[in-house]
Amino acid sequence: MFKKILVPVDLAHLEAIKRAISASADLARHYAAEVCYLGITSSQPGSVARTPEEYAQKLEAFAEEQHSIHGQATSARCINSPDPIADLDDTIIKAIDSEGADLVVMATHLPKHLDAVIPAHGGKIATHTDVSVFLVRPAD
Repeated sequence: MFKKILVPVDLAHLEAIKRAISASADLARHYAAEVCYLGITSSQPGSVARTPEEYAQKLEAFAEEQHSIHGQATSARCINSPDPIADLDDTIIKAIDSEGADLVVMATHLPKHLDAVIPAHGGKIATHTDVSVFLVRPAD
């Protein structure tokens, strides 16, 4: 049913997206699908890496680690953006097409009143693509 699962990850907040990573691994195992971990970074030094190239290396190592833990085929795609936060939705939508993903599994937050003004990323991804989007809430 699914052949390629795109999982946006933030290497600085792996604990917060742990459930989404686990869900994607379970789905990949069930459907014999590849998991593509998508990282979006900027040219500015950050808490994870000083350069986009260093971030890409760490993302690739993360994908290889997930392969060794869960056994599914993995890949890593790192995209450099001038403003990763502002460009997040559009970058994910473009990556869905370029990677040929047919499912997106992404972490989300609990609903808040502010969502009426600033919608969650998953909602925009779901309404602007033709692929399935699985939003995984954090643990209680």
